[in-house]
Amino acid sequence: MRTMEQELADHAFFAGLDTEAMSLLAGCAVNVGFRADEYVFKEGEPADRFYVVRNGRIAIEVHGPGVGRVVIDTVEDGDILGWSWLVPPYRWLFDARAVEPTTAVCLDGKCLRDKCEADSRLGYQLMSKVALVMTRRLAAARVQLLDLYGHRGLGEHSGPVR
Repeated sequence: MRTMEQELADHAFFAGLDTEAMSLLAGCAVNVGFRADEYVFKEGEPADRFYVVRNGRIAIEVHGPGVGRVVIDTVEDGDILGWSWLVPPYRWLFDARAVEPTTAVCLDGKCLRDKCEADSRLGYQLMSKVALVMTRRLAAARVQLLDLYGHRGLGEHSGPVR
């Protein structure tokens, strides 16, 4: 049977962290599972968790007037989910819903913040890794918007595209 430290250490997101850091992070972690169509979290709820997806798929969604639920991204095997636990006011900005049965490692956000406060080196390493993921996802969202709205007019003027 594998320990939580081994589970986390084998994940690409945690690459480069030393044994001591892995031990600290494992102290905040538990295995969780979600059924297809089950919400992992909803917009506005307290953001007190961070997920490492082991297998399955989770849709990140927003709700728009007249359009309902819109998937803006998906995370799957090997991805991480959630960074709102890092930034006050610690509230989810989106919904996350399992698209299929999904298993993940869930890390307690408050526990992580406390450990990062106590160990600034760990805090810097973790924040750097999360920032890298955020940057990649924002770039992907930009490409999606360009695909959705076309290249014409985006950022060129403030009026509607006609």
